[in-house]
Amino acid sequence: MFNVYRNDYFLNSRRVIAMQMEKRKDKWNDLFELAMYATAAVCFVYFWVKGIPAKMFQAVLIVAVLLIIRFVVKITKTTMFAALRFSVLLFIFITMFLANEFGFYKVIPYLDKIEHLFSGLILCFVGLMIYMKASEGEKAAVPNAKVAVWFCLFFSIAMAGVWEIYEYTTDSLFGLHSQNGSLVDTMTDIICGTISAIVTSIYLAFKAKQRKMPLIDVQS
Repeated sequence: MFNVYRNDYFLNSRRVIAMQMEKRKDKWNDLFELAMYATAAVCFVYFWVKGIPAKMFQAVLIVAVLLIIRFVVKITKTTMFAALRFSVLLFIFITMFLANEFGFYKVIPYLDKIEHLFSGLILCFVGLMIYMKASEGEKAAVPNAKVAVWFCLFFSIAMAGVWEIYEYTTDSLFGLHSQNGSLVDTMTDIICGTISAIVTSIYLAFKAKQRKMPLIDVQS
């Protein structure tokens, strides 16, 4: 009996420590997001002086995306754990600031592939949130870390394929060039998303083994 209580004590202690670390990480995310608002404001003023409306609109769009994410998280009462929030913020910084606002597509080789690598990671975490939301609907269901990891992996890989279907559809209907008319480009994007999904799933499996898996073992 004593051993049972002792194990429960150590398990609860580990969870409390993990939650405290999660909160500290989220403070850094707050600073990161605040810096992005400030950077967007500076960009708006700079491109307003330069007379470049498209870049001004991009700065406004960045702020809008950040606010929309906050709004969606609030109304859906979703727990956005620190790793996911950081990934989303970094993805926005790379795609909207570096790639579009500052035109780094020509500066950083394969920036598009880097974006697809990040998307695979983010979609894994989104899959974890979906799994937890589905588990909440079943009162008798207990979240299973192993099932969650597999769900995250397959969800992320599937979404990589869905995105390419979307790009193919918009290219065909509107004459865009998202896929550059190349099967190689399409498959490389899917492979990048799949690789990052596998790596993220391994990370989640490792966290599950330590009983530190986000949302399941550690609540933000």
